[in-house]
Amino acid sequence: MFWTATSIFLVAYALIISEKIHKTKVAMFGAALTLITKVLLQDEAFNSMDLGVDWNVIFLLISMMVIINIMTKTGVFQYVAIKCAKVAKGEPFRIMILFAIITAVGSAFLDNVTTVLLLVPVTLLIAEQLEINPIPYLITEALASNIGGTATLIGDPPNIMIASKAGLSFMDFIFHLTPAIIIIFLFWMLAWKVLFGKRLHVREDLKKKVMSLQENEQITDSALLKKSLIILGFTILGFMLHGFFHYEPATVALMGAATLLLVSGEEPQSILAEVEWPTIFFFIGLFIIIGGIVKVGLVEDMSRAMIAVTNPQPQDMTILAMVMLWFSAICSAIVDNIPFVATMNPLLIDMIHKIYGLQSGTATAEHIQHMAMMPVWWSLALGACLGGNGSPIGASANVIVVGLSEKAGYKISFTQFLKYGVPVMIMTVFLAMIYIYVRYYLLKWY
Repeated sequence: MFWTATSIFLVAYALIISEKIHKTKVAMFGAALTLITKVLLQDEAFNSMDLGVDWNVIFLLISMMVIINIMTKTGVFQYVAIKCAKVAKGEPFRIMILFAIITAVGSAFLDNVTTVLLLVPVTLLIAEQLEINPIPYLITEALASNIGGTATLIGDPPNIMIASKAGLSFMDFIFHLTPAIIIIFLFWMLAWKVLFGKRLHVREDLKKKVMSLQENEQITDSALLKKSLIILGFTILGFMLHGFFHYEPATVALMGAATLLLVSGEEPQSILAEVEWPTIFFFIGLFIIIGGIVKVGLVEDMSRAMIAVTNPQPQDMTILAMVMLWFSAICSAIVDNIPFVATMNPLLIDMIHKIYGLQSGTATAEHIQHMAMMPVWWSLALGACLGGNGSPIGASANVIVVGLSEKAGYKISFTQFLKYGVPVMIMTVFLAMIYIYVRYYLLKWY
């Protein structure tokens, strides 16, 4: 079973990279092989929280797509597109920076998937008005969403999973990770200035054309817009408070989508037909394939080898924290960071029992949140979230951006994303490594 699961994963990944066959076809066929060979049983694939499809992610995506599809009919995205272009005075690089900031902040306080679903339609409209290629802008937003989402507990699903396992609060993430992300984001923007500052140009007549547009005229259905904004506002509030009320984000999003569909008067056939079903089924297939390699122990073997090499001690886990950061980043670029963190969480808990000489299942919050252990948790969070930028399938937001771009007629190839994503991943993880070492091991600021 080990080699069957590993072979399916490696061949599927190679085909996705080659782009000779559409990635959704590859993921679905790989998932079918994983089930038919009984590497993963159907019950595990559809019902297991550790091995199967993450239905929270799937229904969050579908629900937010429904909300966005209804809002599209109001003209609000045209309004925002023109307003942003006018604020930036039609300068393409200013527009890129503006959208990177909006994406990063939105991803921190909503979640990165919701944020890119909101911003990609706006970006495509601005690109159409200025007659520029939207692909660099869309890739920038995907990268910004993963960087910004790292800053808070609710910004990226891996953080939610880590917080649950380690007993960490919203303010813990603000105190420990937000400063790192502010520093990382500023350095990234400087790098982007060097890369794109002089490469993006727009004709003066197109700038003048955009500046002369009246954004208010783009609103075609103000009544539906009011309903949409109210429901979207309550949905966002629900995301921020979902932990307090013990609801999963998908439940909040589904309630918002169902309510808006009910009050909008739109026909469900047309709204549901516009959902990015190829992207949804790509996720489903990918979850099943990765569930297979998790079940047979491939990821666990790699993780245990890393722990053996680092030899962590009760009062000194410096090497483990550094290796955890890079290991998490590299693995999260290869496989989705959600199943990776799901695998690493129990391994770290198991490691805590071994380091402190505890019987299995007896670790308390004092052990899990031991001063020496905390940098390891933050390394896992930073590595998993920032590492997601390393490939177009490394994070959910990347898959969404690539899917929406392709639907709009702008195909982002696997290698094209790598060209931008891998250097950004290496730079941001390197900065995160400096931050962790200086803060926790030089300044001892826990």
